Formats: sequence, structure tokens, C-alpha cells
Amino acid sequence: MTALKDSYDLVVVGSGAAGMAAALTAAEGGLDVVILEKDATVGGSTAVSGGAIWIPDNPKMRAAGMEDDREAAFTYIAGEAGNRMKPDLVRAFLKAGPEMVTFMEAHAALQFEHRAYSPDYHPDRPGAAMGGRVLDALTFDGRTLGDDFDRLKPPIGEFTIFGGMMLNRFDIGHFMKMTRKPSSALHAARLLARHGRDRLRHRRGTRLVLGQAVAGRLFKSVLDRGIPVVTGATLERLEMLGDRVAAVTLADGRRVAARRGVVLATGGFPQNAQLRAQVMPHVAAGAPHASMSPAAGTGGAITAAQAIGAHFVTTNSHAAFWAPVSMLPGKDGPRPFPHLFLDRAKPGVIAVGPDGRRFVNEAVSYHDFVSAMIETGTTRAWLICDCRALRRYGLGPVRPFPAPWRQHVRSGYLKTGDSPVALADAIGVPADALEATVAEVNGFAETGTDAAFGKGSTAYQTYLGDPEVGPNPCLAPLTRAPFVAIEIQPGDIGTTMGLDTDPSGRVLREDGSAIPGLYACGNDMNSIMAGAYPGAGITLGPALTFGYIVGRHAAAG
Repeated sequence: MTALKDSYDLVVVGSGAAGMAAALTAAEGGLDVVILEKDATVGGSTAVSGGAIWIPDNPKMRAAGMEDDREAAFTYIAGEAGNRMKPDLVRAFLKAGPEMVTFMEAHAALQFEHRAYSPDYHPDRPGAAMGGRVLDALTFDGRTLGDDFDRLKPPIGEFTIFGGMMLNRFDIGHFMKMTRKPSSALHAARLLARHGRDRLRHRRGTRLVLGQAVAGRLFKSVLDRGIPVVTGATLERLEMLGDRVAAVTLADGRRVAARRGVVLATGGFPQNAQLRAQVMPHVAAGAPHASMSPAAGTGGAITAAQAIGAHFVTTNSHAAFWAPVSMLPGKDGPRPFPHLFLDRAKPGVIAVGPDGRRFVNEAVSYHDFVSAMIETGTTRAWLICDCRALRRYGLGPVRPFPAPWRQHVRSGYLKTGDSPVALADAIGVPADALEATVAEVNGFAETGTDAAFGKGSTAYQTYLGDPEVGPNPCLAPLTRAPFVAIEIQPGDIGTTMGLDTDPSGRVLREDGSAIPGLYACGNDMNSIMAGAYPGAGITLGPALTFGYIVGRHAAAG
């Protein structure tokens, strides 16, 4: 067990991207820092995320010769967030984001690469960009963590193959084509060989990508700096000395003084069922909901801050970053699987509600998809495709060819039918409606235009489709039996509502005054997007940036 002193300059509560960024920045500024983590492992929701980091006008894109405009990014965010936006926080993010990238590459193991083509989620809106703003952490060798590798929170099991082997977007593309292209087969073979060697010594693969690479690289940096990370440390309350936060008390009775302050970075409240019901109307109405965030994210830090007068913002347009999920059967009960970008936009995949009719453009972002579910009252729906699409692209955790898929039928997760009528009977929707829906989509596929919902009508949507399919990369007829379906429901990948802060990350009271010695970042801080979801990485981008801002401010005294 990591030793815990009685006092530090800065106490950081939470070990995700925001918390570790704050700790690293403060330590570089000369502070004595500790990280307290409620969970048994390190990395928080960052470690189980897709790892995208949205930083407009970042130095990596600039170095590659790409142009960006911070004012354009501000315009884009303003159009997304509307009058709920706090302009000073957005401008602080846009200014400090590129600085954070430079800082991390100079003083930490967190190294980045940019996505040259990765459209913002609403590329047709003013200020949007077609690429460059999204960063990924470079692939990380988990073996460099030594014995601490087992302290890093593992990825979601369904996001891996062959017992813990991780794949990024580039790898997935090769695996999907490995039976058709020799270069893809070679790439897949190399990854499999590496994974085979890993499993001789480790319980899972050590080639870390996505959010694992972000969390792993930050954790390595924290360890290299000698910053202690104490797990199993649950925040109970914040202690005041006069009007200043001076210490934290843990659930086990330990007290840790904080000479410069306390940083709250525990990941929001996605697993707090009571609070979800208060701020999510569909949950209050009894609709199903599941979060992909770690179980430790119950909002304890927000509650502790409220107890000393902090303002918790509940006016965002949406309470969470939505994602449709399906519930996978398991020996320990059903568990959620998120349908983010691998299946819904693909040609030959549609979504229908209980009436057997489409209700949304399937290729919109996961946040927009669930927004449509909630707005239309379609909180129980089905993703449907034919056998051709299933074997070419997969559907959720059902892998494409050559992986087997019948076990998902036997478990009851995947429903099948030899025709749209038979599938309608299997999932309990009107047969005539589903048959008409499939016929309509098949007609749209021939013309290349989805006249009902516009699937494949923006650069973001076609980016997620299949470039080998035309005239619309997101449309194909559903004609080859068996037809299959997976039930989906609303879910989230984190909460947007959080503690009100100023541009330095200081937590504010309801009257707008700052609480001395108390900071928030990550999902404990109210999202600067105010409930909107403009693009990939708009959680980790601000999390890292405000972690950097907070650490810098605390070190400056």
C-alpha cells in the first residue's frame, strides 16, 4: 500500500486524465502532490474510453502543415452550446489547449499524433473543421510500467479480442480486410504474434491504444515523477479553515491536509442512480439507462463540494454525453455495450422503434442518436441488418467474418429471422411496418439518397461508412437472409453537468465567488460545451487542458 503523509501542497482526488494532468503540471511547478483514487485501479473513465482528444489549433496539426482558427473553433462551440456557454471558459480552453499539448510532450510521457481527417460531428455548421483537431496518444508499451501495469484499469473486455488484445481504428480497418488484402493480413498477423508473446507473461495485452494509451502514458509520467497514487481512498468530506478548503477526510477516517488546495477530478456522477433520475427526464419517467463509466463514478466529490457551498450546474442542454447501448448477457448479469461508431453508420444497418419504423439518421453521432431516442420517446429500439452487413462489418460486439456469431443467437442477444416479417415476429414489432421500412431503405440505397432521414448526408457520416460502397457509403439494401437485430437503449459515457468554475478551474459558489483552495476539472467540472457534443474528444480535450490550467494556477500560488 502506498504510504500517505499527513499533508501535501496539492491533493488531487481522482486518477483519470484530468487528475493526472493537474498533478503533473503542479509537480512541474514545484508542488508536493498526491493523487487519491477511490477505485482499486488507476485511470478512471479515461482508461476505458476511446481516447480521442479535441484540441483546436494544436501544434501537431500545425507541424503537419494544417491550418486552424481559434475564432472559428469558438464560433463552432458557440453554435453548439448556445446561450448556455460561458465564453471566458471556452476561450481559456482554446488558449491553453495547444499549450497543454506542448507541455505534455516536453515534460511527460504523453505524446500525441493528429488525425489528418476526422470531421467534427456537425461539419456543415460554421467553424467546424474536417480534420486536425482530434489527437490520439501514441501507442504505449504497458510493459514499461513494470509491476504497476496491473494497477492500470483494464479496458472494457468487449473492446478487446483474444483475451485482452486492443485494436485502434487503424487496426480495426486491417482486421476487417484481412481476408481480402495481403497487407491487412500481414498487419493482423504481426499484432497477433505480439499478443501471443504478451500472454506468456501477462494477463492481457500490453500494446495499449485508445484511452489505455492516454491513461498508461500519464500514469508512467506520474510514477516517474514520484507522485504517490493512493487507491482505495474514498473522499468523505472537504474541510475548511476559515473560508478556505484546507484538507480532505477519507471514508476510512484518514485526514490529509492541503496547503495549496484540493482538486476534484473524480469523473462526475454517471453511476449515481438517484441523481440521474433528478436530471435525466427519461430516467425519471422510468426508461432504461446504462452508463459505460466505471462504477466508482457516483458523484461523491460533487456532493462534498456542495456541502461547503459549491454551485452544481443543472441547466445544460443534456445531462450526459449520450451513447446508445445494448445489454450483453453474462454470468454476473447483463452489462452495457456502447454502439459508438463501428456499426450504426455502415451501409445495410438501420434502427427502428417498437412501431417497426425508423426514427433517426443512424449515422449521426452517438450523442445525437440518443438525443433523438429521448426526444421521440423511442427509449427501446432495435439495430437491424442483413447477413451481408453482419459478416462484413459486425454489429456491436458481434464480430465480422471470420469470427463466429451463432453464440449470440443462443444467448438471446441477437435475434434472427429468414425475412423482415420473420424478424419482426422475433423482436415484437409490426411485421407490415418493418417490411415497408426495409423496402423503403432498399429503394434509398439504389438512388444513394436517404429521403427520410438523410443518412450519409455529411462528411462525418460518410467518414464512418464504407468507402467501397456507392453511391452512398452509408446505404446498402437489406436483402440477404438471415436478418438480425440487437435491442438498444439510452446510455452514456459520462455526465456533462458538474461544478461551476472560473477560467482558472476554481470552484464557484452560486453567487459567482470562488471557494479558495478548491478546484475542479474533468467531469466534476461542468462541461464547457454545456451539454452539447461538437466532436470526438470534447471530454478528454477539456479534461487535460483544465487539469493543466488548474495545476499551473495552484503552483503559482
